[in-house]
Amino acid sequence: MNGHHSQIKVALVDDQELVRTGLAMVVDSQDDMRVVGQADDGAGAIDLVATTPCDVVLMDVRMPGVDGVTATRRILGRHPDRPRIVVLTTYDLDDYAYAALKAGAGGFLLKDAPATEVLAAVRAVHDGDAVLAPSTTRRLVERVVADLPGPGTGRRGPDPFARLTEREREVLLEVATGASNAEIAQRLFLSEATVKTHVGRLLTKLGLRDRVQAVVLAYESGLVRPGV
Repeated sequence: MNGHHSQIKVALVDDQELVRTGLAMVVDSQDDMRVVGQADDGAGAIDLVATTPCDVVLMDVRMPGVDGVTATRRILGRHPDRPRIVVLTTYDLDDYAYAALKAGAGGFLLKDAPATEVLAAVRAVHDGDAVLAPSTTRRLVERVVADLPGPGTGRRGPDPFARLTEREREVLLEVATGASNAEIAQRLFLSEATVKTHVGRLLTKLGLRDRVQAVVLAYESGLVRPGV
């Protein structure tokens, strides 16, 4: 079972041993993933990723010493292509979680999320998707927009989306709602594979790491407004 070629290598970072033990049991119960390392703070996480190949890190945000946001920023600064990081938080309006998303995390999970949700999140970020439920995206967006100037006072200068095709712009608007590829495919009458291609192209054109950053940019630049 553990010799499965396509196993997702997962690292666990949390200052509570009980949380790590629970997560390890959940992850190791799956045929397609296994825990390859654990750390109890951000500094340990940075060292762990430097020495142990891993695909996905489940990262607590609030830890003594080096917190999860700092660790996320440093890890992705040194290893931009891997791993994907999902931050774990107790509150879904946590400023730490928002800061971690800005730092490049692929999404965040609440610590009381059911095991099925944790496993789905690991698979989703491993596949290049973001872990942001629509409700979470709305809250994230409200946090972003609260700090932005009002309509008409936004950033001046070149349109960051000028290079996108009309279809890519349509897909981006859907991504900004927190919709999955399957949901976007249904709404725009496209195949899921086509949506995935469009998402990949628009991220490349915009120089973005993933969907989370696309959501943030769409709102920060005024392409989308909350409630619109």
